[in-house]
Amino acid sequence: MTAPIHEVVRDHYARIALNVVDDPCCGGNGDCCGPTNYSADELASLPEAAGLASLGCGNPIAVAELREGETVLDLGSGGGIDVLLSAQRVGPSGRAFGLDMTDEMLALARRNAEAAGATNVEFLKGHIEAIPLPAASVDVVISNCVINLAADKPAVFREIARVLRPGGRLGVSDIVADDTLTPAERVERGSYVGCIAGALSYTEYREGLRQVGLDDVSITPTHEETAGMASAIIRARKPLGQPLSTPG
Repeated sequence: MTAPIHEVVRDHYARIALNVVDDPCCGGNGDCCGPTNYSADELASLPEAAGLASLGCGNPIAVAELREGETVLDLGSGGGIDVLLSAQRVGPSGRAFGLDMTDEMLALARRNAEAAGATNVEFLKGHIEAIPLPAASVDVVISNCVINLAADKPAVFREIARVLRPGGRLGVSDIVADDTLTPAERVERGSYVGCIAGALSYTEYREGLRQVGLDDVSITPTHEETAGMASAIIRARKPLGQPLSTPG
């Protein structure tokens, strides 16, 4: 099942990347339209195409509490808006990585980084189930409405725990389902690429993060997306005493 999900998601977001300049709201497909999640000042500091390609359900930068000199990883970085905003906050002594599996989005993100004059960013090709970075190499993992699209969410959580340094933290925006909704009921409410069908429940999300050794897990809903499903801010932390890598 993993390969078909990856292919459907990749094809969908490749089309958005190619059409983003022609249609400012998610390529005209009706999916999460991200620029409204950002302040006017944040958008003004970036190339216009970075804002137009934002497809998230929130603003993880607003909750990540990034600090000068930190290393940040954005899972499913798309057109690069959260990577570029992160790069501003961590400054020249910090670094911001973006990970995406879609060539067209990576090309768009790299153009946006060049237009922004960002020198402390790097965009990597790969899947969020297999992050191409060493263990304990990242201070903060962010993501904006992407983990719900993953084909293997336990693998994503293991990889987050692996790449985080002890004391590192997770701050993401995602779609979360009420615990009362079955997977079939989630599918009835929207498509996989529309960020609905693949969403985890509150309990599934919380337990998934705890099972890989993360603690201080909190899930705070921000607004309803559809009946029984909400955009939420998810936070967690890797304990200081945890080993540098988490077994798969």
